[in-house]
Amino acid sequence: MERTARAQWKGTIKEGKGSITAPSGVLSNSPFSYATRFENNPGTNPEELIGAAHAGCFGMMTSLLLSKAGHKPEQLDTEAKVTLNEVDGLPTITDIHLKIKGKVPGMSKAEFTKIAEEAKAKCPVSRLVTGAKTHLEVAFAEEKVHA
Repeated sequence: MERTARAQWKGTIKEGKGSITAPSGVLSNSPFSYATRFENNPGTNPEELIGAAHAGCFGMMTSLLLSKAGHKPEQLDTEAKVTLNEVDGLPTITDIHLKIKGKVPGMSKAEFTKIAEEAKAKCPVSRLVTGAKTHLEVAFAEEKVHA
């Protein structure tokens, strides 16, 4: 399987602007610039897109592993916070903090955490970003037992 995305950049790093497009149509000439990347101006940036890819991939891998273990997740909410720092004078993605909250009937938080850890290790995007430290935070919606 292969997927393609395209980016176009015009101008200098600080004054220039770019756009990102993917054939699915979800990204269609989505603008990005120095200001959207380094100054938190509105618009997207590569780190945000990596975070979105990582959150989606990790959530799907967690669902797959839960299903293989005989559990049907009701809902998995995932966030990926990507940190860009300067390393040796170059902008570098140094950390990714994954946060997942799961609602899985009939499962304990300990079992869910174990599967989430396995998903973090097996997710293709996690494996791609091996140079960054990927941290995991787990929250779990435990079932209430009515007496």
